[in-house]
Amino acid sequence: MSSVSTAARTGLARGGIELRQTLTHAADIWQFVSPSILLLGTIFFEADATVPGTDISLGARTLPSALGMGFAFTGLMTVAMLLVVDREDGTLLRAKATPNGMSGYLVGKIVLVGGMSAIVLAIQLIPGLFIVDGLHIDAFGWFTLVWLVPLGFIATMPIGAMAGSLLDGPRNLGFLMLPLGGLVAISGIFYPITSMPGWLQAIAQLFPIYWLGLGMRSVFLPDALTTAELGHSWRLWETAGVLGVWAVLGLAIAPILLRRMAERESGSAVAARREKAMTRAV
Repeated sequence: MSSVSTAARTGLARGGIELRQTLTHAADIWQFVSPSILLLGTIFFEADATVPGTDISLGARTLPSALGMGFAFTGLMTVAMLLVVDREDGTLLRAKATPNGMSGYLVGKIVLVGGMSAIVLAIQLIPGLFIVDGLHIDAFGWFTLVWLVPLGFIATMPIGAMAGSLLDGPRNLGFLMLPLGGLVAISGIFYPITSMPGWLQAIAQLFPIYWLGLGMRSVFLPDALTTAELGHSWRLWETAGVLGVWAVLGLAIAPILLRRMAERESGSAVAARREKAMTRAV
């Protein structure tokens, strides 16, 4: 059996175990469910408002946008958080010490993050369909969904891995939340991006959050709502292009940073971090 297939099998098994453990841990479940509850509450209060210039519910527009945002956040924040925590408790060191351990580790994280994302998607989408009207999906929408979701993960997960490899510890995750929150605010997730100043529109279009939100809107919303989009179009070619560029850059840079991070890991480094954490706790 080749090393690639061995790493894949090990990673799939590892990811399945971690996913089952997550689904049986109340704190982990709440961590994923609580943002969905807040989102559904926001959509409920937006249900009676309409997108300017149309008769379409603002809540109906927000739901698919937030689904795209959720994929981006999962790829970025969740991967960074998992990587930082696993480095702190020595999981990464143990993976480094086993044959094909790092490859299996990464496959396992893909399985875990992908599985939780599918569950969160169902939690948000199914109740959301009952809260707002105007959502639909046709054959072309399904086709778009098939390439958009995997490409979105490939574009964002390496960024999360790079961020996690550069952060010193869990306490520094807040430094990642601040710029991500700013990008959400300007990326047209909760209100059309056309209402933003031109320079903010340009910044938003450099990053995956805007394009994932736009792509998900193209899946679930009627073409009439392109009047609220830049260029009055869903811009699917541009969506694929920008996400593809991020995917290529991330897949090229993330493995280098992860290897360097793994090379720095040692038993003494893990012990030193634990001692430092205990000192802070005291």
